[in-house]
Amino acid sequence: MTSLSTSAVPATAAAAPTAPASQAAWGPLLASSLRAAVALMLVAGVAYPLATTGVAQLVLPHQANGSLIERQGQVLGSNLIGQHFAGPQYFHGRPSATTAPDPQQPGASVAAPYNAGLSAASNQGATSQGLADTVAARVVQYRADNGLAADALVPVDAVTASASGLDPHISPANAQAQAARVARVRQLPLEQVQALVTQATEGRTLGLLGEPRVHVLRLNLALDDAQAARPAGQATPAHDAAQAPKE
Repeated sequence: MTSLSTSAVPATAAAAPTAPASQAAWGPLLASSLRAAVALMLVAGVAYPLATTGVAQLVLPHQANGSLIERQGQVLGSNLIGQHFAGPQYFHGRPSATTAPDPQQPGASVAAPYNAGLSAASNQGATSQGLADTVAARVVQYRADNGLAADALVPVDAVTASASGLDPHISPANAQAQAARVARVRQLPLEQVQALVTQATEGRTLGLLGEPRVHVLRLNLALDDAQAARPAGQATPAHDAAQAPKE
């Protein structure tokens, strides 16, 4: 009779623990997510900006570079951003509500018309008494500056600020109301100044959008050119001087 071995059969080695299926799927998912993020960054952050910049420089280089106004290699401004003119010899732009930090009082601000670094409006509504008082004061000042009658109509853009505070244009009516003052101060014929206003007037965009408008900076540059070209000592014709309002 064959005897059975009494020796114990060695136990089978315990199987190594395996990661759950959900954890095993994280690796490929993370890798694909990283690849997608890098691809999106390259397309949207590198390729697209380079392509649009290149096309803009080829097709519309003047506009792509800020629509700058230059004279003899010097940048004087932009077609898109107005400038503050206060002298009586210049046409004045619209009021501007932009501000700048007050250097004397940290945390406070001071008026800084046409501050391109801080475009803003007054945020005052039609029912604001402060806005009504401000506009009324501007009307009085505008009439006084331009020698207008106390009941003369004032163009609305002459006494109200734009939403950006950087509008480079005024209405033709606003420019014509200032023409006599500018002609008198510069001792130029009124007809010449009015002709410059007409030359600086831009029509509606595509013939449909917006209203006719006068570019203030270009008009004032044209005035400086006309003044420089005027023979020294040439007097303003008497009939033009008579048309100029008295201060």
